[in-house]
Amino acid sequence: MGKFSDAIQPAHRKFIQQQRLFFVGTAPISAGGHINISPKGMDTFRLLSDNKVAYLDMIGSGNETSAHTLENGRITFMFCSFQGPPNILRLYGKGYAVLPGTAEWEQYASLFPHFPNARQIIMADIHLVQTSCGYGIPLYDYVGEREIMAAWSEKKGKTG
Repeated sequence: MGKFSDAIQPAHRKFIQQQRLFFVGTAPISAGGHINISPKGMDTFRLLSDNKVAYLDMIGSGNETSAHTLENGRITFMFCSFQGPPNILRLYGKGYAVLPGTAEWEQYASLFPHFPNARQIIMADIHLVQTSCGYGIPLYDYVGEREIMAAWSEKKGKTG
């Protein structure tokens, strides 16, 4: 059974800041729609307050996260400990997309590394935090970021 909190606590913050990978889950209202779970990395997640987070979303795959949050707002972030003590942390919230050229984009874009294929910032107001044991998560060693996305986006250019 997990432990619950209505805000991101200092121990949660420390754990999140140590992770190099996180997962984003969203779903449409329709029972016929697909649940979308996406792995994310590349230093794109930011803790903005005890109840607000954001990540820089890239062009390169579908845009289900934006579509689902536009439809119903529901979003879940999951962090797993692949090194050190076992732990799983989930952030449950209401999300929305911030697009380039808006005042919110100007406010938050500088918090992230520059990527030529940045599509939007996904913001989320967090109302529930859950931790669980993570005993079944294997141990992995981090060896670095992939260079493929940067090369792909440079090749596509601004209009691609």
